[in-house]
Amino acid sequence: TPLRLHHVAYVTGDTSRTVDFYNRILGLPFCAAVLDEKIPSTKEPVPYFHSFFRLGSGEALAFFEAPDLPDPVVEPTPAYHTFRHLALDVQTTEEVDSWAAWIRSNGIDVIGPVDHGIIYSIYFFDPNGLRLELTVPTVPDAEMQRLATHAHADLAAWTAR
Repeated sequence: TPLRLHHVAYVTGDTSRTVDFYNRILGLPFCAAVLDEKIPSTKEPVPYFHSFFRLGSGEALAFFEAPDLPDPVVEPTPAYHTFRHLALDVQTTEEVDSWAAWIRSNGIDVIGPVDHGIIYSIYFFDPNGLRLELTVPTVPDAEMQRLATHAHADLAAWTAR
């Protein structure tokens, strides 16, 4: 099986704003950049700037800025915008609360904290409209393992519904 997440990539319309947000607001090092005139895997002639931000665990968040891309298609319901998000782990509920205060102090709207019963989270948007979640588990590992043992039964119940 794969070892871990290497990176997850999104599109940005403004790399400078993205670098400022992820570096200054979230404290992630801007660790690499790739510039090319075509997409290496498909050979499509799309000039782009690919930026990477290192998480504390070694994985990365990445963004592509490609000025020639058309605007993305608008989703048919706001729930799509809510469901599509990136959740980043922190260590304590106090840390979630500190992040909420810091992000708000930078003029960014924050939803939460929200206690989901198994995690404690805040939600906010980056400059690209990507919904972010900072979260921490609030139950012991044993409870998460117990939930995992019921996952297939939960899926069967959902499918039957």
